[in-house]
Order: sequence, then structure tokens, then C-alpha cells
Amino acid sequence: MAVTIRLATFEDVPHLLKLIDISVRGLSANYYTPNQIESSLKYLFGVDSQLIIDSTYYVAEIDGVMVGCGGWSKRNTLFGGDQHKQVEDPLLDPAKDAARIRAFFVHPGYARQGIGRHIIDVCEAEALKNGFTRFELGATLSGVPLYTAMGYQPVKRVDTILPDGEVLGVLKMERRGT
Repeated sequence: MAVTIRLATFEDVPHLLKLIDISVRGLSANYYTPNQIESSLKYLFGVDSQLIIDSTYYVAEIDGVMVGCGGWSKRNTLFGGDQHKQVEDPLLDPAKDAARIRAFFVHPGYARQGIGRHIIDVCEAEALKNGFTRFELGATLSGVPLYTAMGYQPVKRVDTILPDGEVLGVLKMERRGT
């Protein structure tokens, strides 16, 4: 199984939205209620266009099929797609701030096969090249096992109250670059 990683483009957005939907529905069912999943897809999870503009969002493909996506950011937002943001993110200072590891989704049919880890490795390497020495992320409960296995440590719960009153459990995690 040869996984290729490339930068995401705006032409990928329709496919990314489908992948995000399939990933959230398929991999979150053991961690969140059906109402939390529906609400998160409506109000929180989606494409963050700024990551594509910044050339920090990646697509993982196997034989030309999109099987995962994820990115890193030099901006302040910890998690959430365009529908969750109000304004453009301010830039972070690599000398004092942690790069954000953002918006990871893997197709359930390809989960637990190293795809997420591969994308994270690419993201961390790029963030290090841009002067960052620490990484921070907002982990869904379904993502915590992967991030823990990669050396991320929990910092605090940052549960998100969505506009319809649903609460989505999220754990802020961090790790130092190597």
C-alpha cells in the first residue's frame, strides 16, 4: 500500500467534504452520540480554506483515491472548519508559540494503517522547517489514541459547545518537536 501525500487544492474541496463526513460518521460512533456527530458536521468539522491558502493542508492518496487529509498551521485557530471561524487567524510566533496540527480525517476503511501518522510526520517536518519547535492540537476523543501513541500529552479539556447546545468533547494536546 503506497501512500502519497500532496498539498490540497481548492479543486479537492468537494472530495475533502465527503471524506470528512465519512470519517466523522465512521470513526466517531464509539465516542460521540449521533446528535453530537450531526452537530459537529454542521457547525465544526469542515475544510479550513486558510490552510489551503497557506499551503499547509495535505491529502493522502492510495492509487489516486483520497484516503486521508490533515495539516498544520502557523495561525492561532486550534480546530474547526470555515463554518466555525469568525475572522482570519492571526499568525503565530514560532519563537514562542506552538504550531497547530489541524483537521485530520481518515477514511474508516483505511483507519489504523499508518495514514494519519504519515500525514502528521509530514506536517511536523514542515512546521519545524518554518521555525516551530512545539506542536499543539485539539483532539477529538476518537483521535486521542493516535496522538498519544505519537507522544502528544494532554493539556486540558477544551470541550466545544455548538450552536444547537450539543457539547463535543475535545482534548488539547501538545508535544515538542524532535
